[in-house]
Amino acid sequence: MRRTFTYAPSWILTIALAISLNCALALGPHRTTVTAKKDTLNYLLGTKKPKKKSFLNLSFPPIKAGLFSSAKVTVQQPSDKLLSNVSIFPNPTTDQINLKYNVSRYSTVSVKLVDVLGNNVATLVPQQLVEPGDYTKTYAINSSRISKGFYFVKIMAGTESVIRRISIM
Repeated sequence: MRRTFTYAPSWILTIALAISLNCALALGPHRTTVTAKKDTLNYLLGTKKPKKKSFLNLSFPPIKAGLFSSAKVTVQQPSDKLLSNVSIFPNPTTDQINLKYNVSRYSTVSVKLVDVLGNNVATLVPQQLVEPGDYTKTYAINSSRISKGFYFVKIMAGTESVIRRISIM
């Protein structure tokens, strides 16, 4: 005769051990059936025993159901951009380009006119050191050197660059 082993007795034993362990941990040392006597010295002096602190030291505000805050929080992030508020007008143009931009700190600035293929057509401002502030520049377009079409104005300040499209009629 061959004896077959079933897992049913081992599973029943495992579940019974888990339930008894869970009950033992749920009762814990603070819920024993033996009542301890209070410390009479602390009772007479009116002092309380210090509470045990959690090892995480976290404290959460009480949560009230159904309450929502209507306060708006705005966080201003510092602008790390070196070059901002770049605008080119009029667009389309025929005889001049007006360029307006803001530089946030000392840097070298250069402005170039580039065609659609990326070729440098004209250098409007050679590389020069500028102070922080707003700048407005006007550049005359030489019709003999620059033909009608679409171009890009590339403004480079330090390592940053901004590219804007412009149409020349």
